[in-house]
Amino acid sequence: MRCLTLNNGVAVPQIGLGVWPLTDEQAYTAVSHALVTGYRHIDTARVYNNEVGVGRAVRDAGIRRQDVFLTTKLWNADQGYEAALRAFDASLHRLGTDYVDLYLIHWPVPEQDLYVESYKALERIHTEGRARAIGVSNFTAAALDRLLANTDIVPALNQIELHPYFPQGRMRGICAERSITTGAWSPLAQGGALLAERTLARIAETHGKTPAQVVIRWHLQLGNVVIPRSMAPTRIEENFRVFDFDLSPQELRDITALDSGGRIGPDPDTAGHQG
Repeated sequence: MRCLTLNNGVAVPQIGLGVWPLTDEQAYTAVSHALVTGYRHIDTARVYNNEVGVGRAVRDAGIRRQDVFLTTKLWNADQGYEAALRAFDASLHRLGTDYVDLYLIHWPVPEQDLYVESYKALERIHTEGRARAIGVSNFTAAALDRLLANTDIVPALNQIELHPYFPQGRMRGICAERSITTGAWSPLAQGGALLAERTLARIAETHGKTPAQVVIRWHLQLGNVVIPRSMAPTRIEENFRVFDFDLSPQELRDITALDSGGRIGPDPDTAGHQG
């Protein structure tokens, strides 16, 4: 496992297991297998409704808690200073731990206009030592800059939709300029279209790898934290076997050239209140 160092000195394993939209039992099974495989970073969220299963798998794994990097997120309906503090306490209770390694605001939800005060609650949580790092998810440049102008702690990470169809070069650059690590959700896009691309098939054949492994390697070499999700044991293992080859500069460019502007999820500028 390779780690990146966040802007506060905390090391984050560069590959994590995503667990949306698994049930508690499915998450328990997937996380348990991932930890045996070698993963040490698990990414969940309140809205996934599987924090209980994730936490139980981490406790049952026989691995020291400090050796597992655990991320969860504040949901839209829980934004606001006091509400965020309560939501964090509830997440800790469901996870069965007294701290998380990274706590993120899941969406900015501009129409609520609560993300600044929510982040101030995250700053308090961090100061109390109950989140080793704090950050955001799906934040645009404008939302980041407003946050930076009105809070004290630079977010450690911005987790955004990012894959070869939507490589987010501008947003990655903006985060890098602000010393914010980029995390990638839906790193393999969705469905089989991306993994059926001839470009990926050609590169995969060159390295004796699968198209999925090539895409994950592309993320790693771009410097992203990447959280592919799966509940299939063979796929969990496949997604982790990406540390024994390197893509050439031309191969990286060829993959990035698949950019189609193909966003899968909501636009953070217009995404509204969601439960």
